[in-house]
Amino acid sequence: MEVSWLIFALLSALTASLVAIFGKIGLQGVDSNAATMVRAGVMFLFLFAAIAVTGKLHNVPEIFSNRKALFYILLSGVAGALSWLFYFIALKLGQASKVAPIDRLSVVFVIILAALFLGEKVTLKIALGALLVVGGAILIVLG
Repeated sequence: MEVSWLIFALLSALTASLVAIFGKIGLQGVDSNAATMVRAGVMFLFLFAAIAVTGKLHNVPEIFSNRKALFYILLSGVAGALSWLFYFIALKLGQASKVAPIDRLSVVFVIILAALFLGEKVTLKIALGALLVVGGAILIVLG
């Protein structure tokens, strides 16, 4: 097993957990949609700076010259924006410790959609793991 993707995946999980904690605190007394917009702006500026510092700004135009890549990246952006809107509304209305596990059911949806649209194989182990994720989310929410 290659370790590099796993390290970045764990870092992603850790920083995603901070989104719930910081978001829940920050949403007190403010509109969740406006907060999502501010978050998106911060993310844009941060990512722009990261790309500039790493000297990769020259890679941005190639995305715009590849119509298929651009189309799917734009769709991904819309899906991500909707996800953030829904996530922040859920955080505003519910407990972070219950909202986050339901949000992580995205893992199960990815497995299903990857099988349907990307032809990825769903093994017995993967199916059982997905069922455990669903069961864990249910236990947390009902607990």
